[in-house]
Amino acid sequence: MPRPEWTILSILEWTTGYFRTHAVDSPRLDAEILLAHSLGLRRIDLYLRYDQPLGADERAAFKALVRRRAAREPVAYIVGRREFWGLDLLVGPEVLTPRPETERLVETALAFADGCETPRILDLGTGSGCIALALAHGCPGARVFATDISRPALAAARENIRRHDLTERVQLAAGADLDVFAPPRARFDLIVSNPPYIPSKEIQTLAPEVRDYEPRVALDGGEDGLAVYRRIVPTAATCLRPGGGLILEIGWDQRRAVTQLAQSTGLYRDIGCIADYSGRDRVLRMVRA
Repeated sequence: MPRPEWTILSILEWTTGYFRTHAVDSPRLDAEILLAHSLGLRRIDLYLRYDQPLGADERAAFKALVRRRAAREPVAYIVGRREFWGLDLLVGPEVLTPRPETERLVETALAFADGCETPRILDLGTGSGCIALALAHGCPGARVFATDISRPALAAARENIRRHDLTERVQLAAGADLDVFAPPRARFDLIVSNPPYIPSKEIQTLAPEVRDYEPRVALDGGEDGLAVYRRIVPTAATCLRPGGGLILEIGWDQRRAVTQLAQSTGLYRDIGCIADYSGRDRVLRMVRA
């Protein structure tokens, strides 16, 4: 009896089942992304060519990707890119994979900047540059500054900025927090950050995709997850103009702690929280008094 031919559809179906046995989230989506990447196609093309057979070399190349995903390597690292705010970004193990919930931070920041023709915006801990690029793209008059302590992350951000032709509007600097933009050199209309906020002891409980592959320096928020907020919140006020905004991504259970931290400085007003698309507290917004 002849062996069945491996077509695009049959390989997708087999891979989806294989991923399920390896506890991979969104197994069908991941199978589609990896197969489209391997074949140099769009995902929709997989269904337009569903009965197309794959040759031995094509199957071998795809199999190598499947093994990596089954080992729980993030899809974004395997294919080397991730979409965020409609922008195609290059990503790798030197940066966090941009997450959909971080788009809520971008939405909040753009709403705050609305009405200011040429806002000066600072993105602390830029990583891949996803937030800085989204803000520059969404607010054409903005001048965006971005920092990161990681040189490899800055290299990744620099390449993404170049690819999106925003080198004239997004400036990068190496350093921790606000050190490289201390007054009187800079006054900003808006400061944003998605800082590390996972308590150190919880890192080992995270999904393998995060725990084993993403950079710990971008995850670990210290003993209680609030170490970086304790630095950013009071220091940011010295670099914000009166009426300027500080917008922070937070862990789903950190609203009260970070709010109390901001209130204790006496430097902010109108402190409010915005939920992500799952209804969890995700973004804290405050105004420089």
